[in-house]
Amino acid sequence: MKRIVDLLLGIAILVLLAVPMLLIAISVRLSSKGPVLYWSARVGKNNTIYKMPKFRSMLIDTPVVATHLMNNPDSHLSPIGSFLRHSSLDELPQLFSVLKGDMSFVGPRPALFNQEDLIVLRKEKGVDKLLSGITGWAQVNGRDELSIPDKVALDVEYLNRRSFWFDMKILLMTFLKIVSRDGVSH
Repeated sequence: MKRIVDLLLGIAILVLLAVPMLLIAISVRLSSKGPVLYWSARVGKNNTIYKMPKFRSMLIDTPVVATHLMNNPDSHLSPIGSFLRHSSLDELPQLFSVLKGDMSFVGPRPALFNQEDLIVLRKEKGVDKLLSGITGWAQVNGRDELSIPDKVALDVEYLNRRSFWFDMKILLMTFLKIVSRDGVSH
């Protein structure tokens, strides 16, 4: 059932957002050197590595580390990067990962390949068995402000409470947080 919802919702959103996504792609391309998309190596279900696309919001020479580990992440943003990140528009290409089956709309956010502390803790708690998501219970309960153990605790809560209606609640909460720009620090 979840896969069917992901496919139907993914196709519908892509159709609705095709023109805005094209405009974002053109803006990224015109505002800084480099490709439109950034392909991030991420850890997905069963700790498999896959490439997750995002609209590029950082300059091309940015180190490959989690943003919260950078001394001054704003110095690496492209001219429209801050807007893309704060509006979460940089996440839109992940719709293709949902259609491909690498991701779901709702699940734990995929770890970067080098976030070993997060990967190990998720494996210990069984969260690694879930398909990663564009949004998740941790994202609507703190996002960037949460510590790794707190994120994993919320991921475990999601693991235990998974249902169609819980996913719908998380999607609604995500929409409201994006509109209010709540919980986005970079």
